Amino acid sequence: MSISPSRRIADLQPSDIRYMTRECERVGGINLGQGLGDLPAPDAVKEGAIAAIRENRSTYTSSEGIPELRQAIARKLAHDNKLTVNPDTNIVVTGGTTGAFAATLTALLNPGDGILLLAPYYGYHLNTILLSGLEAQFLNLEAPSFALEEQALRAALRSNTKAIVICTPANPSGKMFSEAELRIIDRVAGNHDLLVITDEIYEYITYDGHPHISPATIGNLKDRTVSIQGFSKTFSITGWRLGYVVAPEPLARAINLVADLLYVCAPAPLQYGVLAGLEASGDVIGQFRAKYQAKRDKLCAGLKAAGLKPLVPQGAYYVLTDVGAFGYPDSKTAALALLHQTGVASIPGSAFYPDGGGEHLVRFCFAKEDAVLEEAIQRLGRFRVYEKSA
Repeated sequence: MSISPSRRIADLQPSDIRYMTRECERVGGINLGQGLGDLPAPDAVKEGAIAAIRENRSTYTSSEGIPELRQAIARKLAHDNKLTVNPDTNIVVTGGTTGAFAATLTALLNPGDGILLLAPYYGYHLNTILLSGLEAQFLNLEAPSFALEEQALRAALRSNTKAIVICTPANPSGKMFSEAELRIIDRVAGNHDLLVITDEIYEYITYDGHPHISPATIGNLKDRTVSIQGFSKTFSITGWRLGYVVAPEPLARAINLVADLLYVCAPAPLQYGVLAGLEASGDVIGQFRAKYQAKRDKLCAGLKAAGLKPLVPQGAYYVLTDVGAFGYPDSKTAALALLHQTGVASIPGSAFYPDGGGEHLVRFCFAKEDAVLEEAIQRLGRFRVYEKSA
């Protein structure tokens, strides 16, 4: 057969997250690598979806999502994000936030356009950019603060840069962008006419009183920002694949056109499930946040006790950890050694940086049941210093 993989996937790299998950399964380890939350979904969300299935709400919805859900999202945006939008023209419900990101790139950028990622970045963002025929460009933010400096941001732009991706709270660093940093983005994006694409999937998972600020609420960013948010992390339903886009009407219309072609509509009964979650009484989100903060603190303490150096996150449910003192030549070697010595899986730091970056880091996910975390922490003490082969 003469058919071979297309040229458009030639630069794609298999996900280290998937690789480490398979290796963890092979050795029967504890997976603190992939962002698989163990907390159960709220009852209201589950019952809402079950009721929709029983009521035969299983046909296509409109491509932009059921009106009731878009209206609930608009109320949530006004109350929680201080962002006023029209549910009929500014919101598109999508097949997950990854689907939203892919639809946004296809709808609003052209092959050869440059798009700036702030490293450490989310690997799926990079591969989606490459699959879309765009030029990935990078600005490394230095640990431990991952601060954004205006001069560095301006220097990272090229003549073909058309967009910048802001992940806040960020995966994998847990970085939350401050108002001052978002005002830098507002100035630079305005000066260079950049599209701003945000990934705010972890907006409710924040710690130590750090406030989540939606970039679109700052300065003039609303007019040039596509805000991508979702329900996977908020309601612990990562397998449901439900997200949404908030954008100015012409941009939302273009994104909806592409989303319709990619997956027609988000799953109908699951839309009713998250609608029920948004309308439920009680502080479900606040309860999740408190549980995640306790898990963060527990894992960071355990990492320190094992001689590792966690970079304590402000948000999300990952912790980048410095393993440089153990002497491994690169992060993948370190992550594999950690798995084989302790039975605990992590993700190599190089998965989140352009070539040569992150080699002293690994990433752990702490969205796990307490008993699982405690067992993993006990095992981490077995990690040993690198010994070269004879």
